[in-house]
Amino acid sequence: MAKKGKFYVVWQGKRPGIYTSWADCKASITGHKGAQYKAFPSFEMAKKAYNGNYDDFKGRQQKETVLSPAVLLKIGQPNYHSIAVDAASSGNPGIMEYQGVDTKTKKKLFRQGPFEQGTNNIGEFLAIVHGLAFLKERNSDRILYTDSRTAISWVRKKKCNTKLPENPKNKGLFVLITRAERWLQTNAYTTPIVKWETKAWGEIPADFGRK
Repeated sequence: MAKKGKFYVVWQGKRPGIYTSWADCKASITGHKGAQYKAFPSFEMAKKAYNGNYDDFKGRQQKETVLSPAVLLKIGQPNYHSIAVDAASSGNPGIMEYQGVDTKTKKKLFRQGPFEQGTNNIGEFLAIVHGLAFLKERNSDRILYTDSRTAISWVRKKKCNTKLPENPKNKGLFVLITRAERWLQTNAYTTPIVKWETKAWGEIPADFGRK
């Protein structure tokens, strides 16, 4: 059963992340100059916000929405001739990993990490590029699902637009980022990258299930 109550997103704080209590959120932002945080009525909305940018959500009134039958009909069902990718991080930055699975069976196709220091957006970006390379190598015509609009934008720009500074803890991760950017710049691909419709279909099959 889904947890009821508010979920607190901390983009900038002592320990960025998604919190289920105001007390934990307050502890993360108190005394932190320039703290960025906001409450959301569901984990799905909080996750979407956390994967995005604070400026896109700070002034917006968030409401839990239930899709109408007409909208659900228009969206339709997922295309199971596909793979799905997702990432998870404990903190932002924090320990991060990503994976790709068969959308229908959830069979794991690849998994990378955990990396000592990364962000969820970096993981989502690397997961998409890994998925594109995986499908191209196999000459597959399957599509690729992701639930991160930010990562889709980065892939289209062929640039991991992270603000995370490189340091000894994440040096290996930045090697992968450079490789991913180079792959995008030197490879053509026809794989459609499609946004997973979480509100209609539930969590993406590649989700790590850390609720």
